[in-house]
Amino acid sequence: MKLYHAIIFLLVTCFTLTSVAQEKPKRNTIDGPYLLYKGDSILVTSTNTEPSIKATKQSTLLKNKNKLVVEVKFSDAPEKDFSLKLKPTINIEPSVWQQPEKILFLSDIEGEFDALRNLLIANKVISNKYEWIFGKGHLVICGDLFDRGKDVPAVLWLIYKLEQDAKAKGGYVHTILGNHDMMNLSGDLRYVDPKYMKSAAAMGYDYMDLYNENTELGKWLRSKNLIEKIGDNICLHAGVSAEINKLGLSVEELNKVSRPYIGFKNLKKTITDSTVLKIFSSDGLFWNRDYFKEQPADEKVIDQTLAIHKIKRIIVGHTITATNVGFYYNGKVLGVDVNQHAGKHEGALYENKQWFKVNLTGEKIPLK
Repeated sequence: MKLYHAIIFLLVTCFTLTSVAQEKPKRNTIDGPYLLYKGDSILVTSTNTEPSIKATKQSTLLKNKNKLVVEVKFSDAPEKDFSLKLKPTINIEPSVWQQPEKILFLSDIEGEFDALRNLLIANKVISNKYEWIFGKGHLVICGDLFDRGKDVPAVLWLIYKLEQDAKAKGGYVHTILGNHDMMNLSGDLRYVDPKYMKSAAAMGYDYMDLYNENTELGKWLRSKNLIEKIGDNICLHAGVSAEINKLGLSVEELNKVSRPYIGFKNLKKTITDSTVLKIFSSDGLFWNRDYFKEQPADEKVIDQTLAIHKIKRIIVGHTITATNVGFYYNGKVLGVDVNQHAGKHEGALYENKQWFKVNLTGEKIPLK
């Protein structure tokens, strides 16, 4: 009898484990919406790539931009749906800012919508209805909205929406471009999830058509900076190398020089301007990893960067380390990149002249 019960127990256990293993987490099968300008009209298009049904496309052609409501939907969790209105105009972002009373720094979201949403809710930047509740605080995203994750358009539209909502409440959202953003805009698609290629084809477009200069998201992304000075900080994606220091350019000048080449294809083969090539090189603002290499960076180079820009610290994403979110080089560099895809969701908060590491619980851990 004991043997019989043991066999039954093993069979039930195996069946349960098999069932659990077969239960895959749901993923959002809706891609979009994308807004493409067609003459004096706007084409709103999206697709549903649910495997159990043939990919379906929804498109609407509208004349009046001001009346358009953009609806972002989630097949896996409709409670996450949100909507927004388009900006009347898209303007180039300022490069230099006064010190805000509080700032939340994030980076490398890379299409992980849930991570972004939950971090913002937990740290009282937005409500669960996507309302801005951070007052006059600023949200700074140090690059990499694209690639790897499953909800890139939703990430982009949420940030787009919050830019308007924050401004209306006296706050601000700073969206700084990283290497993955620059890659997507210029046609380097090595890290793009195949989902996006398939859905673009289902909508009758090439993936690059969805973010070119004649799209709302494409125009919006091209208005962003590679580097900003916010109070005592410069914020960028990767780092400032000795080669960039040698250029002797201010934050405004670095952005002005680089902006015409955001989304430029085959830049190295067609551009001879040495300044542009340095900014876009492996030593440039969105690729450099000197601060976090096995051989530490020369702190004199960091001191030179601080002196050039009259700041106290450099805040970057791009490189994951075991001690991020954290300070380096005697507090002169703050690294905020964490592995969002592996479930580590953290950021850095400046509030009441103090620095904290924050997470999905809303806990504030002092940074030293």
